[in-house]
Order: sequence, then C-alpha cells, then structure tokens
Amino acid sequence: MHAGLSRQFSIEATRPNAAEIGALADLLPAGTPVYFSAVPTVAPHELVAAAGSLRKAGLEPVVHVAARRIASAEDLRALLSGLRNEADVRRLLVIGGDVEAAGPFHDALAVIQKGRLREAGIAEIGIGAYPEGHPRIPPGRLEAALDEKIAAARAQGLKVHIVSQFSFSPERILAWLKQLRVSGINCPVKVGMAGPTSMPALFRYAKRCGVSASMRGLMSGAAASLIGHVGPDRILEALAAADGLGDAAPHYFSFGGTVETARYACEVARGTLGAGRAMAHHN
Repeated sequence: MHAGLSRQFSIEATRPNAAEIGALADLLPAGTPVYFSAVPTVAPHELVAAAGSLRKAGLEPVVHVAARRIASAEDLRALLSGLRNEADVRRLLVIGGDVEAAGPFHDALAVIQKGRLREAGIAEIGIGAYPEGHPRIPPGRLEAALDEKIAAARAQGLKVHIVSQFSFSPERILAWLKQLRVSGINCPVKVGMAGPTSMPALFRYAKRCGVSASMRGLMSGAAASLIGHVGPDRILEALAAADGLGDAAPHYFSFGGTVETARYACEVARGTLGAGRAMAHHN
C-alpha cells in the first residue's frame, strides 16, 4: 500500500456523539479532516456544537453546507458566524442538496458566488464531483458546473478541493481522475470510497447515491462470495499504483460506523493492514 497517499485521508461523520468524537480523537492523527454531513435532521445549533467538539478534540471540522436547504442569506450568515466563532471552521463542503430550494440559493454555485464566505472566515471549500455521473444531471452539464464552481471560488479568493462521490470501481475512478487532469483541473481530490461495511448496507447506499453500476461490478467479482465487511482495498491499490493523478487522497464514507472507518483508515495509513487482506481482516 502506498503509505504517502493513504496518510492524507479524510473521513465523513453523521451526527457523531460525544463518545464517538472522543474515540476519533484517540484514533486519528491531530488535524485529520472530519467532514460533518448536513443531514436534514441536524439543526444549525447541533451542527455548530458538533463542529466545536471536533475542534476541541484536535480534529479539523469540515462542514457540509447544502445550498437548497438554506432558507435565507441571513440564515447562512448566522450559521457561518456560529461555525467560525464556536469551532473556528475555515473549510466547508458546498453542495446543492437534493431537495427543492428553500430560499435564494438554488445550487452550490450560488452559495460560492453570493454567500460572502471569505467575509465569514472561510479559506477553503470542497466541491462535489461524480466519477460515475449523476442520475439527474447530463455529463456535459456536470463538467461545466465543476469548471464554473472552481472559477467562482478562485475569484472569491478561496482555495478549492474536489470531493468525489464514492464508487466501487477502481477503473472508473482512475479514468475520471485522469480525465480531470487532462482537462487542466489540478485541484486536490478527495477520492470518495466506502469504508468497510456489510454487503447489504453497501447495496442500500449504492442505490440511494446512484452508483449501483459499480456495485454490480463489485458483486460480479470475488467479493460476491465474501460474508461480512468489505473494504475499499482494490481502489486504494489502484490509486497507489497509478501515475499522473496529482494530489489525490482517500475520503472515507463511514457507512459501517465512523469509529470503525477511522480505525480502518489508520491501519491502512500505518501499513499495518496488508494490501489485499482488509476484507479478510474485517470478516
């Protein structure tokens, strides 16, 4: 396993409680980016409190901001002010959010252009991307939107990185990454992958997130005969062996549990989880 690539990982967490945050602090290297999902059931004050707990634990909170769920420009300013004052949040992941717009921000681009993020102390944003395409957005529009968001962020003086939707296909991920670089997009890329979890759970998330095609590919391979937890070993191996990918690192979706995902990520980063053995390790 390419330790350098795997050491720069980030993970996603959804509503981590105090015990989970404590466990993450014990497991993860100081400053590890922990992306806090903007699920509809999390109120702004909960988001701020959780980000503050992550910061106090020595981790780097990166908060999802879902454009279409923001009811007003004032609501966005209040959220950003709370995040800055209570958790010293300097990074966001700006996404559209798969709902009807509740206010003036109809997509991520609108938040980047009109959200006055720099004034709120934000220095860097993540932008979502889709190695397998998007179920409701044509490929050409996806590419144009990515270009527009990167340009708008840079025009605002923001650093930019890309966070990809998870995929189970190393081939698709590599082809997508190489196409990005050929197109002149040199931003750092957080390569989305599902941390170790059960096959039934992977099926649920794959269907919900529009990546069923690569899930079927995973099932058609040797992994189909495994019982228990399946990790992203093949993707990590493919990334480590490839050239010309630029700044790319794993971004783990914690479908199998945040603490369990963090433990796996740390084992990979240390090289104590041998290439090709993670699946057996988690059975």
